[in-house]
Amino acid sequence: MFSFNSHSKILLAVEPVDLRKNFAGLWALAAESLGVEPRSDSVFVFTNRAHSRVKILAWDGTGVWVCAKHLEKGTFAWPRNTAANRSHRAAAAAPCAKIRIEPTALVMLLDGFDLREGCRRPWFERE
Repeated sequence: MFSFNSHSKILLAVEPVDLRKNFAGLWALAAESLGVEPRSDSVFVFTNRAHSRVKILAWDGTGVWVCAKHLEKGTFAWPRNTAANRSHRAAAAAPCAKIRIEPTALVMLLDGFDLREGCRRPWFERE
C-alpha cells in the first residue's frame, strides 16, 4: 500500500473524467491533460461528473497503484475551476486542469469534509 507523507505532491484533476479508464487511461490523463510525469513523486486524484466516485493514481517506485472509492450516497465537495486556482501564465488562456492540495486535505476530502466550508457534508454518517 502507498502512503501520503508531508512531501507527497497531491494533484486533483479539476474537470471530471470518465472513470471507466484503467491504469493506462489514467496514466495518459496525468501525462497529457495535467502535464505531469506520472512517475514523479505525485499522486493524481480524479472524479466523475457526478462527484460520487474518485480514482487515485500513484507511482510507488516499482509500479502503479489505482485506488477507487464509490459513495453510496452524497457527493465529494470537489474544488471548482476558478481564476484563483490558475497560475499567472495560464490565467489568460485556459481554465486550470489541476489543483495541488496537502495530503491532509485529501484525507479530509475523501472522509466527507467540505474543504471550503470546513465541516462534514450532510450525507456523511459513520456507524
